[in-house]
Amino acid sequence: MIWWVYNLLFPAAFACLLPHFILRMLRRGGYGRDFFQRFGRYGAADAARLDAPGRPVWIQAVSVGELAVAFSFMDELRRRDPSVRFVLTTNTSTGHALALKKIREPDVTLYFPLDVPWVVPGVLRRIRPSAVVLVENEMWPNLIRYARKQGIPTVMINGRISEHSFGGYRKIRFITRRLLPEIHWFCVQSPADRDRLLALGAPADRVEITGSAKYDIGPTAPTAEARARAVLAKIGVKPGQPVLVGGSTWEGEEEALLDLYRDAKKAYPGLLLVLVPRHAERREDVLEEIRKRELGVIQRSQFPDSAAAPARRPDVLLVDTTGELRGFYAAADVVFVGKSLTQTGGQNPIEPARDGKPIVVGPHMENFPAIAQDFIEARAWAQAKDVNELRVLVARLLSDTAERERLGRAASDLVVRKAGATRLMAQRVLAARVAG
Repeated sequence: MIWWVYNLLFPAAFACLLPHFILRMLRRGGYGRDFFQRFGRYGAADAARLDAPGRPVWIQAVSVGELAVAFSFMDELRRRDPSVRFVLTTNTSTGHALALKKIREPDVTLYFPLDVPWVVPGVLRRIRPSAVVLVENEMWPNLIRYARKQGIPTVMINGRISEHSFGGYRKIRFITRRLLPEIHWFCVQSPADRDRLLALGAPADRVEITGSAKYDIGPTAPTAEARARAVLAKIGVKPGQPVLVGGSTWEGEEEALLDLYRDAKKAYPGLLLVLVPRHAERREDVLEEIRKRELGVIQRSQFPDSAAAPARRPDVLLVDTTGELRGFYAAADVVFVGKSLTQTGGQNPIEPARDGKPIVVGPHMENFPAIAQDFIEARAWAQAKDVNELRVLVARLLSDTAERERLGRAASDLVVRKAGATRLMAQRVLAARVAG
C-alpha cells in the first residue's frame, strides 16, 4: 500500500512541477535536449553504448557537486578494475552538460529517468547494471526497489543526511523504514549521518563511516589553471596584481562582493574581481548589478580564448560559462565560496583548499556540517558572520601575505590528511557486485 501511495503522489507532483521544468528549459537552454531520456528513450549513439558487452556500474549523481564525487569514484574503481564501464545519470541540465564534457567512451551519461514503475524497470533492463551507486542522499524508491527485485545491489556512497533533510525524512519514516533495508550498503561521511540513517530505518550492520569523498580530489589540472591565467593576462591583469574570486555565488552575494570590491580597490588599484555565479543563466541579473555600480566588465561567454585583448582592463570578469571554476580558483589570491552569505547551505570549499588558497565563507555552511567542522578545527578558512565582517576579512587577507599563506597551507594540509574515503567506497561497491 505504501508504494501505491508513493506511485500515485510522485506523478502528481511531477505534473505540478512540469511548468517549472518547461520554464527552466527555456531559460537555461539545452535543458530540453535529450528530454525523453527521462522516460527511458535513448538516441542511436547512446543506445549503441548501452549495448556494449558487459554490465556497467550505474552511478546517479544529481548535479555538479555530486559529479565531482562520481568522477573521483569512477577513477578509483577503474584503477581497481580496468574493464569496468559506467552509466552516469544526472538530474540537472548543468550537471548533464558538465558530465558530457568529461565522460569518455565506453562510458555514457544520461538524464535520470522518472522514478515511476512504468519507466524504471525498463531502464534497469536496458542498462543491465551490475550495481547501482547513489551519490550522497539519492533515495529513489522505485529505482531501489526494482533494482533489488532484479538482483542488482544498491550502494550509497558519500552518504549524508543534513539536519534539514532529516527533519523532512522523519515525516515519511513510514516509507524510509521500508526502503532503506533494500539498500545493500551505506558509506556515510560522519557519525551524525550514520545516526540519522539508523533513525530512518537503515540496518545498523550495513552502515559504515568512511569519511567524505569530497576530500579525494587532485589539484587543479595545469591546463585549466594555465587557461584561466591566460584569460586574466589578456584582459590586463599584471603579475602581482591581486585577484579575488567569488565562486558559485548566489543572489545577493554578487552585490556584496561588488560593494566590497569598490572599497578595496581604493587600497589595491590593481585588484580584479572574478564572479562565477552558481547558475550561469543569472548573467543578466549580475550584469545589471555591475553596471549599477559603473564598473567595467567582461563576460567570459563573450570573450573566448581567441578574442583580442580589450582596449581597457575591466574591473570585473564575469565567468558565465560551465566547467571553468577550478581554473579561476587556482589563479586566485583570495577565494570567497558562495551560497554561504546571503543564502543557506554553502558550496564545496575543498576545491580551492586543495590548491592551497585562502578561503573566506559566510555563516551558512549547513550542507557541509562535517567538512565545516574540519575546517574550523584546522583553522583552515576565515568565516564571516555577515557582510560587514566579510569586508574586514577580505581586506585583512589582501594586506597580509603571511596570513594568506598560512590559511592556504592549513587548507591544503587538511584536504590531504582527510583523503582516502573513495578507496573504501570502491572496495564496498566491488564487494557488492560480487555479492549481487
